[in-house]
Parts: sequence; C-alpha cells; structure tokens
Amino acid sequence: MKKFIIFLSIFSIFSCRTEQDAEESAEKAMDTTAFQASLKIDDQPISLQPEARDQALKWVEFITAQNEINKLENANVNQLMNDAGAIAQIMESLSNSIPDSLRSVAVEARLNVVNTKAQLLKQYSMKQEPDAGKIAETGSELYTEFNNFKLQLNEIFLKSIEDFEAELDEFEEMERQMDSAARIQNQQPTQNIN
Repeated sequence: MKKFIIFLSIFSIFSCRTEQDAEESAEKAMDTTAFQASLKIDDQPISLQPEARDQALKWVEFITAQNEINKLENANVNQLMNDAGAIAQIMESLSNSIPDSLRSVAVEARLNVVNTKAQLLKQYSMKQEPDAGKIAETGSELYTEFNNFKLQLNEIFLKSIEDFEAELDEFEEMERQMDSAARIQNQQPTQNIN
C-alpha cells in the first residue's frame, strides 16, 4: 500500500508539472507572437524644409538618429527591443549636441521628449519580463515625437510676419516700377520714318 501511495504522489506531481508546462508554453507562444508583431506607425514621415535640411545635414547625430527612426517603420517588437539601448544612446547624444544654428527653447524641449521616450523604451526592453505592448507603444510614440521634433526644426526657419511684410513691400515696389515703366513706354509716340 505504501508503494501505491508513493507512486500516486509522484504521478500527481508530474501531472501537475505537465499542466503548468503546457500553460507556460502557451503563454510563451503568445509572447513570441507579440514580439514578432510589426510596430504600428500611423504617422507619415515629416520632411525638413530646405533651410532646416541644410543645417541638419551638417549635424552627424541628427543623421544617425534619423536612420534609427527610419528603421522603426519596418521593425518588429523584438528588433526594437534589441536596438533599444543603441537608440537611447543615440537620442541622448542628439540632445547633447544641438548646433547653435538650431538651438532654441522649443527645439531643446522637443529633444528632451524624444530622449525621454528613448530612455523609456530602453527601460521597458531591459525588464526581466518585458511587455511587448508597452515596447511597441513606446516605439510608435518615439517615432511621433521625432516627427514633432522635425516640425520644430522647420519652424525655426519660418519667416516672421515682419519678414513677410518687408517681402510684400518689396514686391509692391517692383510692381509700381514695372507699371511706371510700362506707362512711359506706352506714352512715347511712335515715329514714322519715311
């Protein structure tokens, strides 16, 4: 009888373990699927205006950061998780190297948000049990915030109202001069040579 009880105990322990293993395998399969899912990026990439692009192309950290952001368009969660440390380092370097020609409070604020999202992405990715949903969401938010940063770069080079008024005044002055020249030309009598 003792042997039967021992056999029954061992059998029940292995049965329970098999059920737990099956549950864990199902969870891991779901997690694997979640980590293979592509990022959902709804935003269209923002293009820099010519003046902003000229300045940005001189900024090596910006070019590197832009390349990393472009990779997000085709990345899955697992790739994002693996690249999170590099992305965080690149965005930190970007925020610490703003050229004087692009330095403004608004640009610094946008870069601060971009850097914060990158650091959060790194933090979520380095957890012992990473959450694929949070990583994907943060990756998409990082993409959006980088676009917002590029919008801010474009705004640096937008003309002010005073610039528009001066340009309009120059245009109106040119029109007046052209009108007067046309009037003078129309008023001169044509001479017939016989």
